[in-house]
Amino acid sequence: MRRLFVLISLNVAYSTAELVIGLFSGRIGLVSDAFHLTFGCGLLSFSLFAVAASRQKPDRAYTYGYERLEVLAAFTNALFLLFLSFSLAVEALHAFIQDESEHKHYLIVSAVTNLLVNLIGVWFFRNYARINLVYRKAEDMNYHSVCLHVLADSIRSAGLILASWLLSLGVKNAEVLCLGLVSATVFMLVMPLFKATGGILLQMAPPSIPSSALSKCWRQISSREDIAEVSQARFWELVPGHVVGSISLQVKQGMDDYPILQYVHGMYHDLGVQDLTVQTDYA
Repeated sequence: MRRLFVLISLNVAYSTAELVIGLFSGRIGLVSDAFHLTFGCGLLSFSLFAVAASRQKPDRAYTYGYERLEVLAAFTNALFLLFLSFSLAVEALHAFIQDESEHKHYLIVSAVTNLLVNLIGVWFFRNYARINLVYRKAEDMNYHSVCLHVLADSIRSAGLILASWLLSLGVKNAEVLCLGLVSATVFMLVMPLFKATGGILLQMAPPSIPSSALSKCWRQISSREDIAEVSQARFWELVPGHVVGSISLQVKQGMDDYPILQYVHGMYHDLGVQDLTVQTDYA
C-alpha cells in the first residue's frame, strides 16, 4: 500500500510538472500527455482506495465485506489498458494514412522521463509482473492490475523512443510499426486480467473448481434416496480464493434433513466451496 502511494505521488508530481511546462511553452503534446497521466493517476488512486476499503469488516450494507472493490479496481485498470491499446492502434493507423514521421525533441525527453518513473513502479510491483498470475486473494488481482498499468505505460514510452531512433536511421513507417507492436503487446498483456476480473464481476462459475466436479456432486446428491430433486445449484467466486454457493433441495416426505445438510456441506467443502447456503423443502 505504501509503495502504491509513492508511485501515485511520483506520477502526480511528474504530470503536474509536464502540464505546467506544456501550458507555458504552448506545447500541446506535453499537455495531452499530462492529461493522460492524470487520468492514469486517478485509476491508481482508485486502486489505493480499494486496498484501504477492503480491510473494513462486513456491515449491514455490505454483508460480504468490501473485498470486491479490489476486483472492481483491477477491472477498471484492465478496461483502461484495453482502451489504451485501441487508441494506440488508431494512432498507428492515423500515422500510416497521414505519413507523419517526425517526432519532436521535447516529446522524446518526456517519454524517457516517463519511462524512468514507470520503471520504478514496475520494480515496486515486480512480484506481480506476469501475464498469467495465480490469484489467491483480491489484493493479488488489484496489485497485478497496477503492475500491468505501469508496465503498459513503460512499453508505450519505450515504443516512442524506439520509433524516434528508427526514424533517425531513415526507417520508413517506423512510428506505425512501433505503435502497432505496442498496441498488440498491451492487448495481450491485459486480456487475461480482463477475463478474470470480468468473470468474477459477472459471477461466472469458479475456474478453480472444474465443472465436471460440480456436475458429479449434483448427480451424487440427486441419487440419494432421501432427495426428491435438486432444484437449483449456483456457484461463483466472491473474490479470488473465496467460492460461494447456493443449492436448493427437495427432500422426500418423512425424511430428516439434518444428515442431508451434513452430507452436502461436507461434499462441497471438499471441493473448495467456503460459503454454502443449502435450502431444503419437502416435496
